[in-house]
Amino acid sequence: MLLVRVKSMVRINSLFGYVAPVCGREGTHGWGCGHHLRLLLLAIAVLVLGGCASSGGLQGGGHQNLPHDTAMPEQASPAIEHLWQVFQRYEGAPYQYGGTTQDGFDCSGFIGTAYREALGRQLPRTTDQMLARGRPIELHEVRPGDLVFFRISGKDQHAGIYMGNHRFIHASTSSGVMESSLDSHYWRPRYSRARRF
Repeated sequence: MLLVRVKSMVRINSLFGYVAPVCGREGTHGWGCGHHLRLLLLAIAVLVLGGCASSGGLQGGGHQNLPHDTAMPEQASPAIEHLWQVFQRYEGAPYQYGGTTQDGFDCSGFIGTAYREALGRQLPRTTDQMLARGRPIELHEVRPGDLVFFRISGKDQHAGIYMGNHRFIHASTSSGVMESSLDSHYWRPRYSRARRF
């Protein structure tokens, strides 16, 4: 098993233009296989951590802090549980501009349907109307059930329902009804504001 791993390490190292000696033989610098393995693991750790550290640059500066909630969906209130149930019922339904049914939703159509079915509440039909009528809140104040809005092509064109743990549910143009992360490289720089109803 160890020999298989060492041979795999030699193959991996050769991808980077470096071939480690086989275990049991000394390299030209007197280093054994264990030293090369440690160097390789260190290099992998640096690459992984470097990739995590560089993600902030993709998000842009000046963004608000994400919500500080820690509640898991299973600890959610009954109202949020009902929103999860509606989401599970429609998850994967296709995107359709102007749509308000399982045959196809746009983002505000899904929000309106979810609020009506889960909470018995009627919301304004469009994202512009939702922005105008909802109570403004800061991102760090957002709690499950609040609406989050995103700026695409220079104006607020997309919205979803925040569900906790930096997650929101929405009808995306590419994948239909789905769950996404506010902290993703796509959504975080596009976040614009939040509303509470």
